[in-house]
Amino acid sequence: MISSCVFPVAGYGTRFLPATKSVPKELLPVVNKPLLQYSVEEALSAGMAKMGFVTGRGKQAIEDYFDCNYELEHQLQGTSKEALLDETRDVIEAGQYSFIRQRQMKGLGHAILSAEPLVKEGAFGVILPDDLCHNPAGDGVMTQLAEVYRRYGKSVVAIEPVPMERVSRFGVIAGESIEDNLLQITDMVEKPSVEEAPSNLAIIGRYILTPDIFEILRRTQPGKGGEIQITDALLEQAKQGNVLALKFAGRRFDCGNVHGFVEATNYFYQNVYCAEETKKQVRSA
Repeated sequence: MISSCVFPVAGYGTRFLPATKSVPKELLPVVNKPLLQYSVEEALSAGMAKMGFVTGRGKQAIEDYFDCNYELEHQLQGTSKEALLDETRDVIEAGQYSFIRQRQMKGLGHAILSAEPLVKEGAFGVILPDDLCHNPAGDGVMTQLAEVYRRYGKSVVAIEPVPMERVSRFGVIAGESIEDNLLQITDMVEKPSVEEAPSNLAIIGRYILTPDIFEILRRTQPGKGGEIQITDALLEQAKQGNVLALKFAGRRFDCGNVHGFVEATNYFYQNVYCAEETKKQVRSA
């Protein structure tokens, strides 16, 4: 039912300088795979094959990554290392990749609005690659959101409880429970103080948005930080009873900062990479 997913990747990644002076933050590896590839694989698993990237200056490497590298493939052809490219080849072949530039950094809402020509029509997903999610027990977060959209036909955001002292880093919601782990949003505030926060339920970087969000974003005035906030646009939808919030199954890592990135790397090495290597050894035995 949902075929498109948007990836806002125009940011400079200043928390990772000097590495991000020439390498996009989204291509930094978590173990042996770029952060962005995990997000694309999550979208593909949810049935979203049309990938729309909102990029900026200095992000050409992202476009190159989702293309063939003939020189590298020629050098590895017929060698024992050729199989190392198989996973990326599969991702490239499974999706359709489009790119558009966000000419000015005016916030997440503006980045999503910039993606309108890539989405065309219908509801679409949004993944912020900084939030790396893993659910070893079942479906990925986007698949979980897509299932909620299939049943209700409304915008859906992923949420998780955070300590109250951290609410100022997130969009925070209030809502009424309609079933286990699913709420209808009644209010939301972008990066509130502890006193302003309506709850400790924070929106993380996974959304499914209905197409009317574009018209709402066009008339949304700059909010917190002078930016066009997706939270403000979603609040307008929520006032009509059209936004749901899902407490997702799985674990989230904040890879927008060094501490969270290292935590994710350690986790994926121990729980994903090593497990896959063990399976390979068993199959070859």
